[in-house]
Amino acid sequence: MKNTPVIITHTDIYRFSIPMDPFTIATGTMDHAQNVFIRIHTDAGFYGVGECSAFPVITGETQDTCLVMAREFARLWKGQDALDIPARMQQLHDFTAGNTTIKSAFDMALFDIAAKNVGLPLYQLLSGKRREVESDITIGISGPHAMALKALDFKASGATILKVKLGKNAIEDVERIRQIREAVGANLKIRIDANQGWSFDEAVFALQAMGAYDIEFCEQPMRTWYDDRLPQLMQLSPVKIMADESVYTHHDARKQINSGSCHYINIKMAKSGGILEAKKIHDEAAAKGIACMMGGMLESRIALSAKLHFVYASPNIKFYDMDTCMLGHLQDPCIGGVTYEGYKLNISDEPGIGADANEAFLANCEHVKI
Repeated sequence: MKNTPVIITHTDIYRFSIPMDPFTIATGTMDHAQNVFIRIHTDAGFYGVGECSAFPVITGETQDTCLVMAREFARLWKGQDALDIPARMQQLHDFTAGNTTIKSAFDMALFDIAAKNVGLPLYQLLSGKRREVESDITIGISGPHAMALKALDFKASGATILKVKLGKNAIEDVERIRQIREAVGANLKIRIDANQGWSFDEAVFALQAMGAYDIEFCEQPMRTWYDDRLPQLMQLSPVKIMADESVYTHHDARKQINSGSCHYINIKMAKSGGILEAKKIHDEAAAKGIACMMGGMLESRIALSAKLHFVYASPNIKFYDMDTCMLGHLQDPCIGGVTYEGYKLNISDEPGIGADANEAFLANCEHVKI
């Protein structure tokens, strides 16, 4: 039985800037989450919500480019069937290459509409089921001693998995990890993320030196233009390698896996362009026995809610880097949605994504209706 079409009538687009404590990684420092929030309205009397978080040094998109493209996408979709998600996303791909961050917000809103249309929480629409999801917590780059103190704070707060940002200086990075491991002891998991910060030689040095400190894996040790050297690094590193910026699409995933370039893959909506492509990456990796992580940029609990639904429907996602709202957001613009119990995530069975933006927060956001 074919669904009765649900026609898109208009789209509200908001500049969704969330002030935050400055957060530093190898590629830069951010003091605002540069997000965009949309509501896609339909003739069925309900709307779908989507959110994305621009991270220019990774995806090449800024909040401003996302806002400009959002207007273009909204015009393309006016009068179209919101339930035909593959056709709607193909429209966007036919219109422009890349721009995966803002595409992810539009994709998310369609999945919200589809789930609301049948009165189900999104994970049930995606044939998923609940499971325990415990996020890591990220330590931004600073001096080794300061990072070790931060690690101790997180341990005291109940964290069991630390994600440590590295990639500024390989020698100092080893010292950072040494001090963190000595501070927290043997029981906490430590995973690292170099954010493309090392050369091949630096990666070999750092990963071999860190082998003694029981590192779960290293995300994206080198710039993507050194992907051809990853198979060699895999042979030399005692630490497992996770592809992040090297994998945007399921085609990237296939190439990384088939060339022996990664043990794991980090899936992010801002890279995949949303749930539709994220599912293809997940399935490609699952077929080859390559476990995945659910990651993110600096999204609020709105996008985080969509990610948790996706995790529930994606059994090959084994690692959870879903701490973005805990990384110093100074305001919470979300109502409903994901809740944290310590570092464990949960969500209600509201239809759709189950999250929306706070009207009081939106009242102060730049807004356009298309």
